[in-house]
Amino acid sequence: MKKFLIFCIAVLTFHGLSGQNDEWKNLLSKESYSDSLGTLPYRLYIPAQILPDQKPAFVLFLHGAGERGTDNELQLTHGVKEFMAEDIRGEYNFILLAPQCPESARWTEVDWTKASSKMPPRISIPLQESFELMDSLIEEYNVDPQQIYITGLSMGGFGTWDAICRRPDFFAAAMPVCGGGDESKAGLIAHIPIRAFHGKLDHLVLPARSINMVNAIRLNGGNAEIILFDDLGHLCWDRVYQNHDNIHWLFSNWKTGY
Repeated sequence: MKKFLIFCIAVLTFHGLSGQNDEWKNLLSKESYSDSLGTLPYRLYIPAQILPDQKPAFVLFLHGAGERGTDNELQLTHGVKEFMAEDIRGEYNFILLAPQCPESARWTEVDWTKASSKMPPRISIPLQESFELMDSLIEEYNVDPQQIYITGLSMGGFGTWDAICRRPDFFAAAMPVCGGGDESKAGLIAHIPIRAFHGKLDHLVLPARSINMVNAIRLNGGNAEIILFDDLGHLCWDRVYQNHDNIHWLFSNWKTGY
């Protein structure tokens, strides 16, 4: 009986701690955006107070393939929690948008397993909807146009590269994680501060996808950087976002005239 009671207490304690650990999710409202193309679920963080003379920054967060769906929850699995940390929210005044891509789609319709890929002529529907939603939020909340950022992991890393190529004069900085892009578009984004990440042991998305993009940008006069993890494979994003220096780096960049 004593062992059973100890077990019950342990289970209740675990669930209690789990609930506490998930409290940060309550900072992000559950919303959905609909247009003629369909419905896009999204989570949105708005600071508790935005003064009339303040212009908040804006972060677009693109999740990975495993977090696709319609539950409006899975897209928070990786990375977003770190942006909701007290030290980050306390230092920066920002809005964060985390849309959820449908299971049948991708942020950019390319094959992740290939050694290279070309940017599709047409933007994917989920990314187009995310842009439309983002534009409306930026206008509604009087966002600072010099402080619009994007980051994403895996499928979202590919989406990050695609997004900045489609809007090369829009984002102040980008942080793609274990993704890849179209190297022939590097000249379009050479002016954007970019910090890319990849695990050297990645067999799902070749590390060369990130390396080649960064090298192509450098050849075009840019100063993109890449951080490679010798001991990690594809699942490298926790190390990226849990190191808040990377989030600080993202916010440290302000867009200037090009």
